[in-house]
Amino acid sequence: MTTRLTVAQALVRFLAAQYTERDGQRQRLISATWGIFGHGNVAGLGQALLEYDTRMPYLQGRNEQSMVHAAVGYARQSNRLSAHAVTTSIGPGATNLVTGAALATVNHLPVLLLPGDIFATRVADPVLQQLEVPYAGDVSVNDALRPVSKYFDRVTRPEALIPAALQAMRVLTDPVETGAVTLALPQDVQAEAYDWPEEFFADRVWTVRRPGADPVELTAAVEAVKAARRPLIVAGGGVHHSRAEEALASLVSTTGIPVASTQAGKGSLPYDHPQDVGGVGHTGTATADELARTADLIIGVGTRYTDFTTASNTLFDADARFLNLNIAGYDAHKLAGLPLVADARSALAELSAALEDYRVGTAYVDEYTEDKERWEQRVDAAYEATEQDVRPTQTQVLGVLDALSDESDIVINAAGSLPGDLHKLWRARSKDGYHLEYGYSCMGYEIPAAIGVKIAAPERNVWALVGDGTYLMMPTEIVTAVQEGIAIKMLLIQNHGYASIGGLSEETGGERYGTAYRYRASDGTFSGAPLPVDLAANVESLGMRVLRAKTVGGLREALAEARAADTPTCVYVETETADTVSGAPPAQAWWDVPVAETATRPSAIKAREQYERHVATRRRHL
Repeated sequence: MTTRLTVAQALVRFLAAQYTERDGQRQRLISATWGIFGHGNVAGLGQALLEYDTRMPYLQGRNEQSMVHAAVGYARQSNRLSAHAVTTSIGPGATNLVTGAALATVNHLPVLLLPGDIFATRVADPVLQQLEVPYAGDVSVNDALRPVSKYFDRVTRPEALIPAALQAMRVLTDPVETGAVTLALPQDVQAEAYDWPEEFFADRVWTVRRPGADPVELTAAVEAVKAARRPLIVAGGGVHHSRAEEALASLVSTTGIPVASTQAGKGSLPYDHPQDVGGVGHTGTATADELARTADLIIGVGTRYTDFTTASNTLFDADARFLNLNIAGYDAHKLAGLPLVADARSALAELSAALEDYRVGTAYVDEYTEDKERWEQRVDAAYEATEQDVRPTQTQVLGVLDALSDESDIVINAAGSLPGDLHKLWRARSKDGYHLEYGYSCMGYEIPAAIGVKIAAPERNVWALVGDGTYLMMPTEIVTAVQEGIAIKMLLIQNHGYASIGGLSEETGGERYGTAYRYRASDGTFSGAPLPVDLAANVESLGMRVLRAKTVGGLREALAEARAADTPTCVYVETETADTVSGAPPAQAWWDVPVAETATRPSAIKAREQYERHVATRRRHL
C-alpha cells in the first residue's frame, strides 16, 4: 500500500507518528513546529502544516534564532524526551538558525531544523537569496549548519527522505549524540509528489536507553571511592537529563559525600540538602571551591568539565584523581579520569548498592557543613535590603525574587552578570527550577526559552531574567507570548550596559572600554550620561503588560503581582549602572582570559602581572 503525498506532507505526517519511551512513559517526539515562511518553505512545509494542522501544531515565530531557543527551552524542560521542529526559508532565514543550532548542540539538547534550500533540479539558478559558490555547485548557505549539527542531510530526491528522516530521529533520541539535527529541504523537492509506503507513517517508538555500568569499570569506581578520604561529587547537566536527582540524593545521604554543581547541574540537590555545597568553579561558592582544592577524588556526574568548572585547570589539586560517570565516553575520559560510561541514574544506583558500608569521616562532614552555613550567611548579606525606598542592587533584586519563589518557580538565564550571581546565590528548590544556558551563554536566549519552557510546563511560574544587553539583542518573541497567551514572567533589569563584560574588561586591563550604554563624551569615550532608552516602553509597545519598580519595596509588590498574573507580564527595574559591582561575593576561583603581553597603559600592565601569577598555578591532570 502506498499513499501519494508531497515530500513536505510526508515529512509532517511522519513526524506526527514518532514517539519516545523511557521508563515505560511514552510521548510525542516532535510535538510542534515553529516556522517563519518564505519562498523556500511557504508552498512546501507551510502548505503541509496547514494540511495536517490537527496532527502537527504550528507556532509562529518572529526570529529564526529565537525559534530555536524556544525549541531548546522546551526540550530541556521535557527531559530531552520531546522536541520541537523549526522551519525557515532559504537565505537569511536559514543562516539565522546557526547560533541556535550551536547552542542546542553544545548543550546536548534536541531540536529538528528544517531549512528550505535552493532548487535541487537547478532549473532556476541562481534563485533569490542563493549563495553562488563557483568551485562547488552543491553548496548552499545551509552548509553553514554542518559543523553545528549532530546530523545533517540534504534531501535532493523524494525517496531520500525515508533514510534521512529515520537517521534524524535516531540522533534526536540518542542521549549521547543528541543536539541540533538538520534536514535541508530544497524548495522544489518539498512540493514534489511521491508514492510513499504506508509503513513509513506507522507509529514508531524510539527507546531512550539507560545503559548500566560495565562491571570492570564499576569495580574500579567503587575501589576509588572507598580509598578516598575527601571525595567531592561535581554534578553536571547529565544528572537532570537522566532524571537522576533521587539516585544522587540516595547515594550522598548514605555516604556523606558533598555535592557541588555546575551551572547545568545546579538543582541536582535542593539548596538545603545537607550534602549540597553550591556551585563550583569560577562562579562557584567558597565552600565548594575550597572542597575542590582539597579533594583527593573528584567524581564527575554528567559534566563536560568546562573551563568555568575547572577554573581553567587551576582549581583541583595536582594529585587529585578523577572518576567520571557519563553516558558519553568522550566526557568520561576527560582529565585522565577513571571512566564509568553509563546512564547517570543507573550507575548511581549501582554505586549506592556497592557503597552501602562506606561513609566519609565525621570531621569532613562537619567541615563542609560549617562552611556551608557561613556561605549562607554571605548569601543573606547579599540579598539583604534594609531600606525599602531606595533603588535595589542586582543581588537585592534576586533576593526579593528568591523570597517569593517556591518549588513551582523556574528561573531562566543565559548571559551577562546574572549567571555568576545566580550560580553563587540562587537557592534552587526543585530539580528543574534552575534553567541556566551556560554551555553557549547566548544573549537573547532567555525570552524565547521561557516560552518553550512554559509550553512544556504550563502549570509552572516561568521567569525570564533579562539584562538590558540581552533584551536589546532579541525581544521579538514577546509578540509570540502575547499572541499565544503564554503567561511567562519577565524580570527586566536595566543597568545601562554590559555589566559582566565591563567587569571582565576592567580585570584584564581593558578599562571597561565599549561596555557602557552612554553618550560619547568630548574626549571620544563613552563616558557621558546614560542613554535615555526606555526599555519598559518598548516592552509595552510589543503588547506585554509592564510593572515598573523604582525601589526595593516597589519591586517586592511588582514581583508578587507578576507572579500571580495569568498573562505575559514584565517587571522592569533599574539597578546600579554597569560600571558598579552587583553586590555578589567576588569570584572564588580564576578564569583564564588572556591579557595583552605588551601594553603601555598601566591597567593592562598590572593585569598582565596578575595573569602570569594565575597561569603559573595551572595544572595538567594526566
